[in-house]
Amino acid sequence: MIFVGDGALLRRAVTHAGRLGHPVDLVCCDDPQDAAGARHLTAPDINAHAATLAAACTDGIVWSLNNRRIFRTPLLSQGLRILNIHNGLLPRHRGLPSVAVLFALLHGEREYGATLHEVDAGIDTGRVLAEHRFPIAPDARHFQVMLRGVRACQTLFEDTLPAIASGTALTSAPAPAGPSAYYGLRALARLGDHRGHPAFTRATDLGPFAAHAPELAGAILGATSRT
Repeated sequence: MIFVGDGALLRRAVTHAGRLGHPVDLVCCDDPQDAAGARHLTAPDINAHAATLAAACTDGIVWSLNNRRIFRTPLLSQGLRILNIHNGLLPRHRGLPSVAVLFALLHGEREYGATLHEVDAGIDTGRVLAEHRFPIAPDARHFQVMLRGVRACQTLFEDTLPAIASGTALTSAPAPAGPSAYYGLRALARLGDHRGHPAFTRATDLGPFAAHAPELAGAILGATSRT
């Protein structure tokens, strides 16, 4: 198995897989500590190392967790099975999880979660294989939903790892989570228009996640400081 991503979620997944005896052939991340002792590769452009990944992978499986790198044709054409754990319910919450959570709260959505899906040439458009859903409390704040989303990602990875590793089909594919929507940085351009929304304060309370989402934190600061 090859793992691609960054942060504690990736590190926990690598550690869990190794503890269960699964091969951890290579970990592609910025911080070597996130590789949890496994062979490490720093690869800002993951596609430039497509041949290296294909040669290193002993079981043909690539996991993507907390990963903002985009997989392109050079890697997608290597015959690897690339799987992403996405913080959000697909196709409803495509794009950046931090932005998707903000708009989920502004839109009054009642549930959020994590999704396991196959990676294709689109962004969060591959076939959905499994989900882990949870309700959004009426008074939930942004950082609380994000934290539950991260925990849901970890749970979903650990629950589905045995089936993916053994090639066993997952029991059933979940129903689509509403209409498709994409939340990238461009969605923040008119964030100031929502300042009067009753959920605006909750939706923009990043708490400890502010340090991990500087673009979003900057957009919120700009929206709240306008006169």
